[in-house]
Amino acid sequence: MDFNLIFNAPLIAGAALTDYFLQSNFAGQVIVVILLVFSILAWGVMFCKKADLSAMEAMNAKTARVLKSSSLADTAASRSIEGPYAKLVKEAVNAWMQIGIGNSQGDRAARIAYVENTLQRTLARQIMLYNSKMTLLGTIISGAPFLGLLGTAWGVMDCFGSMSAQTSVTLQMLAPGVAGALLTTVAGLVVAIPSVFGYNYLTTRAGALTTETENFASLIADRIEIESLEYSKAEEPPRREPPAPLHARLTQTARPQRTPDISGFSLDDDDSSRPTPPRQFDE
Repeated sequence: MDFNLIFNAPLIAGAALTDYFLQSNFAGQVIVVILLVFSILAWGVMFCKKADLSAMEAMNAKTARVLKSSSLADTAASRSIEGPYAKLVKEAVNAWMQIGIGNSQGDRAARIAYVENTLQRTLARQIMLYNSKMTLLGTIISGAPFLGLLGTAWGVMDCFGSMSAQTSVTLQMLAPGVAGALLTTVAGLVVAIPSVFGYNYLTTRAGALTTETENFASLIADRIEIESLEYSKAEEPPRREPPAPLHARLTQTARPQRTPDISGFSLDDDDSSRPTPPRQFDE
């Protein structure tokens, strides 16, 4: 079998995409160019987003290892950590130091709630990073097939409109215009189909990272509560025993009464040794 004869046949040679592009009208050619730009943009977004998620996942794993072997304050002070996990740790520790949970004064529950609210705000910002650029990819997926359908409808309408002035129309006259019009639908599907698979993969991976980050934020909240208790105990003054009751102190401090010694005193002693009685005055 002569394959060169088959591939050089007029039907196969005329089926090239460039021929279809040249046979389409001006509007169809513009739409095909736009879809080509969308395709390049979609592939660029998918590759860049995959690289970003992989980098953030690696940085998160490093931060989790550092936190596992050190305290929150030491982890936040480390300059070797980056990424969403590191941002959560640093923001939580900054709020912790600012509000002073280790201090025994004030409402400790309110201070912990302040740190947890800071964690929630930081977590929301990190989740936005996970889902960034996904809106652009979703827009391309939704818009590409409609652009292709628009080009096809416009091309078919233009083709039939140009044939309306002729008395007789053959298939050879109608086929090139219809083929050129259908090229826009093919281009739209070529853009949308790979983008759908990439979007689903990236969405699933971003959702998994979001769940892991929420769990890590909960772990930070638990660590802050535990370490705040340790700081409170370290800053608490030494406990003193309560003073003893008053009657017990009086009993302990009262001196014993001494009985006077009268063994050497006698009534027969000389009167000179007796005390002089007080003088009485007559009225």
